[in-house]
Amino acid sequence: MKKKEKEENRIPVSVSLESTLRATDMAIEPVSQKNRVLIISVLSFLIAVAISVVAKVLVYLINAVTNLSFYGTLSVANTSPANNSLGPWVIVIPAIGGIIVGLMALYGSKAIRGHGIPEAMEQILMNQSKIKPAVTYLKPLSSAIAIGTGGPFGAEGPIIATGGALGSTLGQMLSITHNERKVLLTAGSTAGMAAIFGSPVASIFLGIELLLFEFSPRSIIPVTVACVTGAAGHHLFFGSLPVFAINHIIETPGNLALAIYSLIGIVIGFLSVWVTKLVYAIEDRFEKLPVHWMWWPAIGGLAVGIVGYFSPHTLGVGYDNITNILSGNMTLTFLIGLCLLKFISWSISLGSGTSGGTLAPLFIIGGAAGAVAGNLILHWFPALGISVSLCALVGMSAMFTGASRAFLTSVIFAIETTGQPNALLPLLGACGGSYIVSFFLMKNTIMTEKISRRGVKTPDSYEPDILEKITVAEVMQQPGIVLPAERKIEDVLAWLEKNRPRPDYFIISDANGDYKGLLKCTDLYNRKNDIGTTVASLTTESEYSVYDDNSLRSAVEKMAAGNVEGLPVMARDNTIKGIISFPNILTAYRKNSAFYDKGNPVISLKRRGLKVILKGQKMFGNWKR
Repeated sequence: MKKKEKEENRIPVSVSLESTLRATDMAIEPVSQKNRVLIISVLSFLIAVAISVVAKVLVYLINAVTNLSFYGTLSVANTSPANNSLGPWVIVIPAIGGIIVGLMALYGSKAIRGHGIPEAMEQILMNQSKIKPAVTYLKPLSSAIAIGTGGPFGAEGPIIATGGALGSTLGQMLSITHNERKVLLTAGSTAGMAAIFGSPVASIFLGIELLLFEFSPRSIIPVTVACVTGAAGHHLFFGSLPVFAINHIIETPGNLALAIYSLIGIVIGFLSVWVTKLVYAIEDRFEKLPVHWMWWPAIGGLAVGIVGYFSPHTLGVGYDNITNILSGNMTLTFLIGLCLLKFISWSISLGSGTSGGTLAPLFIIGGAAGAVAGNLILHWFPALGISVSLCALVGMSAMFTGASRAFLTSVIFAIETTGQPNALLPLLGACGGSYIVSFFLMKNTIMTEKISRRGVKTPDSYEPDILEKITVAEVMQQPGIVLPAERKIEDVLAWLEKNRPRPDYFIISDANGDYKGLLKCTDLYNRKNDIGTTVASLTTESEYSVYDDNSLRSAVEKMAAGNVEGLPVMARDNTIKGIISFPNILTAYRKNSAFYDKGNPVISLKRRGLKVILKGQKMFGNWKR
């Protein structure tokens, strides 16, 4: 009797779904992911072309504001503000620029404040990569004013923010997913960096380490297209020579020299931690000022002007400073002064919330510190044959590594912008040492500290997605139990009492054997008093299904889209093979997670002999009760 009843309650699982799929408009196959990647890549190319033009316009704007502010001329020629003859009046110029930026932030968009990358990270993590379209034109304009009036920033931060805003704006205009919008945002940002520096590979790594938080074809292909296009734009508008060309070839160092360069990187790592913490300490002081935040950039500009009066080379972008530092011909006194005064000027100005970037100032500070170390080592130990130029390059990269933890970006950027491949090993050793110091001494980085204070958690590792590595066929319930839609609830409950184990879901079919939906087992017990009611009334109909060769990630995404906890699993010939439920996926994740070993936690507090220490009598008393 039991066997007969079981056979009556079960119909063949491999039911053809072709007619039912047409009747219910269930998608047999989603739009090809490869086609989507192709579309996003084309859009990334167009964004990169546009941002390359914007990069040239931004440089022209900075030059125009610089010439007008410090020399009273209307020109877009590249001129350093260090050669001005304004005397004490130079103190006022950055303050005026700060007032204008403050007004633009107040009446335009507050999003133009800051140095670009943290703001882009926040929008990616918290706002589905949506940036206000106004930032697309307000950010470069405000940055041109801030930098052109003497702000100690680089052009890369504003163009990264502008490119991200352009990509995000286009993504909001089109019918695409927020992940695809994130890719467009990153493509615009990294294309901007490649257009300014001619460093496509470093720009790709910047996107991976600071913006994408993933490494997959759907993101890497469009970003690569954008970065190559941005680099082509750099060659077209700025020339093909390295941005920070060194007038001699750096020789490959020996093992002893390599150890010294690595040691310099470790020292710079400690310096980068100190620099990062001091920058945010200054920002905290601005937060406590009894004036509206609109006036903060003016206060910061006043500090920039005062420092610039005593050290004109701290004013403006300062890319020429980087080239001069890397030449290895600057005096020790000048290097020390530039390192200290540039840091004072930049940290106060950045803490004030004005519009500007961080890469160039960090490169100048780190490069000058590395060059100082190189000069001292050569003075005390001339036989070692250390290259001051390489010490400066190592210091430059190690500073950015420690402050941002963009390890690969820093190494590749130094090689691409100087054209010195022999520096690879010293850069790896120095940046690796700086990264280790930063990792152990600093919870957040100069890029993540601000958004971390707002409660935004940023990823710090890029591990393989466990759900991407497991297919649906490995964890689904097979075969699924099929019930006719007219079956009574009490009959199914009676069957469940006699059969173990109980399934999480049933497959429901109509009188023709076509698929109608899924029935959750627990729903039967919730309606056990509904005598005479058929299971059709409890059936969950959904347009979503999953193929047996899909990944568990795909199944989770479809469950989320359909707001269901179970999906029918089909073969490629459109026949049902079984069911996959959310508990199945959780079990598979637990068994394959790195934090578990055969289903048991890897770390056992009892086994490790760890004890819980309760501090305070009141806490202990409450816990005991």
